[in-house]
Amino acid sequence: MLLQAAKFIGAGLASIGLAGAGVGIGTVFGALVIGISRNPSLKDELFKTAILGFASQAAFSNIISGIFIVIFKPFRVDDIIEVGEFMGEVEDITLRHTIIRDFENRRVIIPNSNISAENIKNSSITDQRINKRIFFGISYDSDIELATKIIREEAEKHPSCQEWRTSKQIEQGEPKVYIRLVSFGDSSVNLRANVWAAGPIEAFEMECDLNKSVKKRFDAEGIEIPFPHRTLVYKNKPAS
Repeated sequence: MLLQAAKFIGAGLASIGLAGAGVGIGTVFGALVIGISRNPSLKDELFKTAILGFASQAAFSNIISGIFIVIFKPFRVDDIIEVGEFMGEVEDITLRHTIIRDFENRRVIIPNSNISAENIKNSSITDQRINKRIFFGISYDSDIELATKIIREEAEKHPSCQEWRTSKQIEQGEPKVYIRLVSFGDSSVNLRANVWAAGPIEAFEMECDLNKSVKKRFDAEGIEIPFPHRTLVYKNKPAS
């Protein structure tokens, strides 16, 4: 009970602080406009003062967002998360920023206020397994059933392909890998394979391996992977 109460109190204080940061930014901007209108000759000095004010408000906003992260724990150190365009393992969480180590071993330092404004995908909260969607395009002249068979065989024999079915579903003949025709493109029929993997790293490696093995099977068995076609029309130049 005490822990839960402390969380609510902390959340309330953080909300008040965040609101105060917003009011502060508005106050700084308002003071800048009024100051310039009254004394245009002090424009440069007022701008410098305003920049310092905005910087302090941004720093305060990062700290408040850091408090939110500590209280509500949307992720922890060592979790695999995706924030905006960045994905990787959380190395450190401070009140100002969070450090993520991506899969190329680079450190990405993200201000906490940016994280609070983004949707966070956390692959480590509960079940880390991923139902990976892998897309393949084949030409309109290719055999859809054969292409589906090739993709399923290559996916099911991959060592990272996870079994997700219950014993009853296996008895009923549900496939381990679902292949569906999802759309018709300008030059391709688009198939999607749903393959389960143990985690995001395994899913990425499996996708790369399947792209390679399926391409080899397609080439060997006459399934064409199309490329965009463009029709060019040449107009005769008018007589001079």
